[in-house]
Amino acid sequence: MEPALQGKTALVTGAARRIGAAIARRLHAAGANLVLHYRGAEADAGRLETELNAARAGSATTVKGDLLAPIAPQALVSAALERYRRLDILVNNASSFYPTAIGEIEVGHWEELVGSNLRAPLFLAQAAAPHLAKMQGVIVNITDIHAARPLRGYVVYSIAKAGLAALTRALALELAPAVRVNAVAPGTIAWPEDGQFEPAERERIVAATPLARIGGPKDIAQAVLYLCTAPFVTGQVLAVDGGRSVFS
Repeated sequence: MEPALQGKTALVTGAARRIGAAIARRLHAAGANLVLHYRGAEADAGRLETELNAARAGSATTVKGDLLAPIAPQALVSAALERYRRLDILVNNASSFYPTAIGEIEVGHWEELVGSNLRAPLFLAQAAAPHLAKMQGVIVNITDIHAARPLRGYVVYSIAKAGLAALTRALALELAPAVRVNAVAPGTIAWPEDGQFEPAERERIVAATPLARIGGPKDIAQAVLYLCTAPFVTGQVLAVDGGRSVFS
């Protein structure tokens, strides 16, 4: 059988590591060519590009960019078009994540967290929309279960992800019928590498998850692939969280 995404081109932001890299690998395995965006993880992005091109020559390329820069959205879309002459899939995965307690929030926190989690996906979608429409393409945003259930101490992040969930539904209306727009809302998939959650808090989170474990990046990647290949699904936010969002 022909791979589900054979000949299509996907742009994945924050693709160098963790969830972004898993998404890139899964879409590539399904036949897509990949434009791998990264900001600072150049070595990781380069290794992933080499890996994908070893599996299928010429099927992956990297693009460096700060998504908060005004020129970044159009630059990334242009890079995809210049390399592969088409754009079928946009995955808005890149994200900043850190706590912002009330009383300590600064304008810079707002600019970074809302900028990476909401503003950049909006302007990337706007830049990509005409090209996606030509291909009956799809946008998949990576939100968070805390878009609906705010995470204590992470006020600005929770607001930004809630905005991204609303943006998903709004774009589904604005870009229909030519472009489908959906989102994946992960639960705990991979613990932050900077130790934001103490062991006791990690245990509490697992205990509040009906499946009694955390997930992995491949779980999110599989959900993204589903949304890329589900022709009658748009405007939806799919929770991939081990049931945590329904825990009372």
